[in-house]
Amino acid sequence: MTKILLVEDEPHIVRALSPALEAEGYEITPVGNGSAAMEALAGEGFDLILLDLGLPDMDGKVVIERIREWSEVPIIVLSARHLEEEKIAAFDLGADDYVNKPFAMGELLARLRAAQRGRDRRFSSVSVFKAGGLTMDLSSRRVWIEDEPIHLTPKEYDLARTLARYAGRVVTHRQIAAAVWGGAGSVDSQSIRVLVAQLRQKIERNPARPRIVLTEQGLGYRMIEPLD
Repeated sequence: MTKILLVEDEPHIVRALSPALEAEGYEITPVGNGSAAMEALAGEGFDLILLDLGLPDMDGKVVIERIREWSEVPIIVLSARHLEEEKIAAFDLGADDYVNKPFAMGELLARLRAAQRGRDRRFSSVSVFKAGGLTMDLSSRRVWIEDEPIHLTPKEYDLARTLARYAGRVVTHRQIAAAVWGGAGSVDSQSIRVLVAQLRQKIERNPARPRIVLTEQGLGYRMIEPLD
């Protein structure tokens, strides 16, 4: 049974979510603040975390940052904060996904399943990534499209590898800059867009309508999830 830590201080949301998720086979542990969340995580293992950003004792982004110091457990943010800056900050700190309140249960369940698949991939030792006709052998740094080998420049490969590593998740401009340029402060969004366009020219059937590397407007980019 998948164990979920629900970090939410609004009782009516806990009352609505807990039975609905338990009916889908999840085991739910609700806590009402960030300190309680850290104590719960230190005491037992969880498969997923649902985290509200507006907690009474600390900002949820602080919770994300502390968790990521020692754990890669998937984190889905639940928040009424719709500002792009808030979403970008949460992703930069290591959140896997972001669901705006109010949300439909069907959408949340789909995000939970995607996060669980991402967790399974993250903890696996598979070195070959396949998605949408793209194949990457991460151990040899070789790349194919529809079984045809292609050549990527070092920066194009680093970008593709970074997106593949977090397939299904948003990767922000800041995360891309850190992975490809080593966090160089002079790297701007335009340089990243140019590099993404170059990569798409080589791996997409129609670069104008990409199906492998998707744009998350205002946030960054997301590579589609790999084939099962």
